[in-house]
Amino acid sequence: MDLRTMTLEPDQHASLGGMYSDYFLDYASYVILERAVPHLNDGLKPVQRRILHAMEELDDGRYNKVAGIVGNTMNYHPHGDQSIGAAIVQLGQKDLLIDTQGNWGNTLTGDGAAAPRYIEARLTKFALDVVFNPKTTRWLPSYDGRRKEPDTLPVKFPLLLAQGVEGIAVGLACKVLPHNFNELIEASIAVLRNEPVNLLPDFPTGGIMDASEYRDGLRGGKVRVRARIATDKKGLLRITEIPFGTTTGALMDSIVAAADKGKIKIARIEDNTAADADILVHLPAGADPETTRDALFAFSDCELTISPNSCVIVDGKPQFMAVSDILRRATHNTRELLKLELEIKLGELGEKWHFSSLEKIFIENRIYRDIEECETWEAVIKAIDSGLKPFKKLLKREVTEDDIVRLTEIKIKRISKFDSFKADEEIKGLEKAMAETDKNLRNLTKFTIKWYEELG
Repeated sequence: MDLRTMTLEPDQHASLGGMYSDYFLDYASYVILERAVPHLNDGLKPVQRRILHAMEELDDGRYNKVAGIVGNTMNYHPHGDQSIGAAIVQLGQKDLLIDTQGNWGNTLTGDGAAAPRYIEARLTKFALDVVFNPKTTRWLPSYDGRRKEPDTLPVKFPLLLAQGVEGIAVGLACKVLPHNFNELIEASIAVLRNEPVNLLPDFPTGGIMDASEYRDGLRGGKVRVRARIATDKKGLLRITEIPFGTTTGALMDSIVAAADKGKIKIARIEDNTAADADILVHLPAGADPETTRDALFAFSDCELTISPNSCVIVDGKPQFMAVSDILRRATHNTRELLKLELEIKLGELGEKWHFSSLEKIFIENRIYRDIEECETWEAVIKAIDSGLKPFKKLLKREVTEDDIVRLTEIKIKRISKFDSFKADEEIKGLEKAMAETDKNLRNLTKFTIKWYEELG
């Protein structure tokens, strides 16, 4: 078919340029919203959110093969298994949400993880406590409509700032640097107390940081990071911490390249890295260690400049937001989620108290005998309702037909073995729990501060 001579029906006329514009806009929006940029509420990209949701579905306390996790995630994420596997490895290497087993690679050396069929994972206790709560989750249909998946997860922690994130979309990039776990807790508590906050990045690879131009993580800011280099003995420099964003192999290659160009004088270099970085730089006779150290910073990857670009999805749109603002929003979101959990708990306790009290009245006053002569279901309901009438003022809410139906489902064995003392103790325990929950709701900020302190 010759597209140049193809004719269209009147309602099919379209500009080729317009089609490209529309399709490209759709593609760009999809990549930004669904692939590359994290959501403000939970700090996760869609693939990360779906991985965690899939892992929570599989969770039974034991490790699962990553290949199995990938397969379950594909029920929610319509993309390739390799991209999902790579995302799982990245989450696992951050050592916060996923407990790993097997060869997961080494972020210091850049060594890759073993194939998904050889490595295993499960959710950490932190993830189970902080990330999930089906009662406070807003659910959406999955891409094929067969399942439900979370819109965002109810994360009660500034997860985005703890893990950091990097993504490249269409005409937009995102780079949020990682922060220290304990410092995030302290900063969140400071926000709740209306105290000033000065939050700076913290890197798992260590190093020495100059954050004087950080600009709160916004575009245009920068962070200089240097390797930690010590003079081990005469003629030997030891690198024990490396800049964030590089690996020991890449760092050594940059040193060798600088030496080949005559910028640095070294005799040889060796890598003894295991759990921690350990690179030995042997100097030639007569070389000054301080001069060589300065040259390493100037001409190799022993010093790097990192440019943050804090961008998140807010209300369905990408938005550049300062790290301190992300922290405040995350802290306030945590407080609101805790409030919602307390309200749900108070409601559940209230319902349990209501039925326990109703059951006690029903059995102790032998109201169940009123239904012996009833011949219809309507008569049974009416008889029980009439029997409860003198006691309704003792309850906290109206007695519904559903309550009466539940009373009819009480087994004879339970009625015959009913212990009034135990029932009173149970009701007192519920009243105590309700009072404690109500107290926490009335002192929500104090309760949230305690929540953060217990995370540390």
